[in-house]
Amino acid sequence: MTLISYPPKPSPGDRIAVISPGAGLPGLFPRPHELGLERLRKEYELEPVEYPATRKMGSTPQERADDIHAAFADPGIKAVIASIGGDDQITVLPLLDRELIRANPKPFFGMSDNTNLLMFLRNTGIVAYHGASVMCELGRPGAMNPRTADSLRAALFTSGEYELQPAERWNDISRDWADPATFDAEPQMRPADGWTWTNADRVVEGRSWGGCLEIVGWLLMADREIARDLAEYDGGVLLLETSEELPSANEVFWTLRNMGERGLLQRFSALLMGRARTWSFERPNGPEEAARYAAEQREAVLRAMSVYAPHTTIVFDVDLGHTDPQLVIPYGGTVRVDGPARRITVTY
Repeated sequence: MTLISYPPKPSPGDRIAVISPGAGLPGLFPRPHELGLERLRKEYELEPVEYPATRKMGSTPQERADDIHAAFADPGIKAVIASIGGDDQITVLPLLDRELIRANPKPFFGMSDNTNLLMFLRNTGIVAYHGASVMCELGRPGAMNPRTADSLRAALFTSGEYELQPAERWNDISRDWADPATFDAEPQMRPADGWTWTNADRVVEGRSWGGCLEIVGWLLMADREIARDLAEYDGGVLLLETSEELPSANEVFWTLRNMGERGLLQRFSALLMGRARTWSFERPNGPEEAARYAAEQREAVLRAMSVYAPHTTIVFDVDLGHTDPQLVIPYGGTVRVDGPARRITVTY
């Protein structure tokens, strides 16, 4: 079993690396990026340090690997955060120096395509953090969502238990970052129904694994960063969520089915399924279409789990991943899922 430990935390006044391991989108959309950097300075009292590929669209995998190495190797950098995700971070993984990073453990924050780096760090023995990118969460128009801001603050600066709370209102509809008017007001939120529990008759506590479902599927296809001995995941808590690509219910089912056929799905004692993103610029679903999409995804998850892991505790619509508010989840850290009490507690 991999020995996993929490890296030292930063303190206000420290320097934090800002990198783009996936895509250099800050170069195309500087407004949310600059806003996120400003909030790191003013609201978290951290000094962001950008690296050569942070704002470079089309950077090579080697350039991005060099930034990751430089950020972890610098003793003056106390944490690392991704600007945003992307779609080809998997090409960076073979270039990473595991021993260099293991010798310089630091908290890393990211999600979506950063599932690649989260999984790499977990296998290197470092607890990382699923969530809180610069452009999306810190660069949110109007203001950070208070639940996101509080979760990120706790994950950055504190150690110990933190109870997650279901959102009362949420949003997954984006506005055009190229339009300055986007940043004049906060996103419009709509009522949330809370979390839905299945097999909630037990208490599960284990280390987390998973991430963006599409990226997990790619890693499985490439056979990268998946433990050879699947006992590594026994009793753990599986985190899954889907992106703005809006994968179909069939795609979700097929990915989970293949995880089951590999003998992976049934290793976990609990599944936290992120609130499904239901809108994208390519598919601007109205309320009825959005509700149907979310319901079909839930049915697909239940169908796969009923075959391969029928007794697993499942919590749907957890506020993680591509949703607002977004709660930060320790990746490889301890998550406690208390079914009878309907509570989820993480250890930061």
